[in-house]
Order: sequence, then structure tokens, then C-alpha cells
Amino acid sequence: MFNANKIIYKTPEEIEIMREAALIVSRTLGKVAEVIKEGVTPRFLDEMAEEYIISQGAKPGFKGLYGCPSTLLISVNDMVVHGLPTDRPFENGDIVSVDCGSFYKGYYGDHAYTFEIGEVAPEIKKLLQVTKECLQIGIEQTRVGNRIGDIGFHIQQHAEKHGYGVVRDLVGHGLGKTLHEEPQVPNYGRRGQGKKIQEGLTIAIEPMINMGTDAVVTADDNWTIYTADNQPSAHFEHNVAVVNGKPEVLSTFQYIEEALAKK
Repeated sequence: MFNANKIIYKTPEEIEIMREAALIVSRTLGKVAEVIKEGVTPRFLDEMAEEYIISQGAKPGFKGLYGCPSTLLISVNDMVVHGLPTDRPFENGDIVSVDCGSFYKGYYGDHAYTFEIGEVAPEIKKLLQVTKECLQIGIEQTRVGNRIGDIGFHIQQHAEKHGYGVVRDLVGHGLGKTLHEEPQVPNYGRRGQGKKIQEGLTIAIEPMINMGTDAVVTADDNWTIYTADNQPSAHFEHNVAVVNGKPEVLSTFQYIEEALAKK
């Protein structure tokens, strides 16, 4: 899945194009936030997202890549990631990870958000909150002077402090002209280990945090990843560039938050 073993650092001009690609995804997820609710189907969201991304002068980033049949990957409850859109309507109490990619002017945007459907149990709300905090903690570590292991170490510490499982079989990744570049960005690790973080690094940080075990299994469709104990999993993702030695988030949850606030 990962292309080459060399990190491709980006110029300021490339980072600006990647910001545009990321923001197309951000706006798409904002459109999802406007309509996602009990009774809506994953397939409806998928069709809507594809239409919107094309309207922005971009292409869906996932569809056709590695044989992916859809624009969105939609993972419900005990699905961790890579859920394929179906016609099963969302139900009250579900949590839904929506992962989206765009391909714009030769570069990829790729990020994700886990939505609540109706009234979600307090312990699951806490899982979502801690996973979102893990994402922010990982972003803060993405600076010159640190190493990739620092990102995963701090994410792992925060998640495990709350008794959650940190998925090991799936990781964040470099991002650019291909969807998956080096370096791999695990959500676990050792402080001070791994490749040095340098100016122009562009990565997708995406904590995948489980209520129970960190173990996962792959469904018969060879796409959908489930928790091994069928407990819920949460997933949040941002695109981050190192600019002037510090992390700069290229994607945003602003459109999602504004849409949810209106509901």
C-alpha cells in the first residue's frame, strides 16, 4: 500500500494545493453532517459525496484505488474503518466514521470524522471525545525536533490512560501525489524513535481507538475492519503539514461543527 520507502517533502506551493484538496474533503464532510441522521443510508451519503466532490473540480480520492468501489468509507459501531456503503439505515445510538478522500490538481486530501446518530450512550460519547483528543495530541507532536514515534507515543498514552485499545494493524501515513506515502504514522510507539520530523512533511494522522481490545478482524468483503470483541471503535483524521517547524492542519472540522450546531 505504501509507495517507496523515501519521505517526499513538499514545497510551500505543493502544501497550498494539498490544503485545497483537504478542504474539498472538509466541505464534503460538512455536507454529510447536514444530512446524516437516523434513517439515512450509507449509500445515500456516498452518492451525495461523489457528486459534491466532482462539483468542486476534483475526483473522489478513494473510488477505484486498490479496487475501492465507493467515494466514502463508512464504518458503523464496531467497524473500525473501511466499511463499504450499504442500504442499511442508520439507527438511533449508532456512531458512524465517515472517511473521505479527494484528488485535486495531482494531490490527495484524506480525512475522517465519527458522527453520533441520535442519542448515543455516555460511555460511547466519552470514547469519541478521547479519540478526538488523541488526534489533537498527535498533531501537537508533529514538529521539527521530534520523531514520528513521539506522535504515536502520546496518542497511545492518552488512549490507554482511559482503558481503550489502540489499533496496531492500521496506521496513519504520509500524503501527497499518492494517497499512502512514507512515513507510516502509527498511533502507538516509543518516544524519540522513528524518522525525524522535518520541514515540508505532510501526513495524515488518524487515531483508531477501540472501546475494548486493540485486536481487529477483516470481514469477508476484504475491506471492512471490525473490532475483534465487537465493541465500538472511533476514528478521527486530519491532514497535517510541517510549516516553519510547526504543525499546520490543512483540513478542518469547522464545516462539520457548523452543520451539527444547526441541527
